[in-house]
Amino acid sequence: MPQLAQLFDDYRVFYRKDSDLSAANDFIKERMLAEESVIFVHESGSDITGFTQLYPIFSSTSMRRIWLLNDLYIKPDFRGRGISKELIEAAKEHSRQTNASGLLLETEKANKIGNRLYPSVGFELNEETNYYWWENKE
Repeated sequence: MPQLAQLFDDYRVFYRKDSDLSAANDFIKERMLAEESVIFVHESGSDITGFTQLYPIFSSTSMRRIWLLNDLYIKPDFRGRGISKELIEAAKEHSRQTNASGLLLETEKANKIGNRLYPSVGFELNEETNYYWWENKE
């Protein structure tokens, strides 16, 4: 778990959050213990080189589960080797095995690599909806 927590912390730093390894470890541990997420990892030897984390959500219109592909991160030294595609394929297979209607993800418009990657593995950009956010500031 320490390697995964470090990778999760690195992922958060990539998205301009302050590093907090202890909180990252607690967060991952809590998700796993409560069975609130599914995490796939890629390993090279004994080193975890990448991960993706899925969260379950539900669609009222399809009356089925959807998996939110919320996190995908590969260590910089291991990028460009197809690891992201392997992790996404694992997420797709999990989606099929759980009879989910599909995978949903969001990425920043500035994420040039992600915005090339996702269509290359079968994701379609939905330009017909607006994404709104309300932040709980309490």
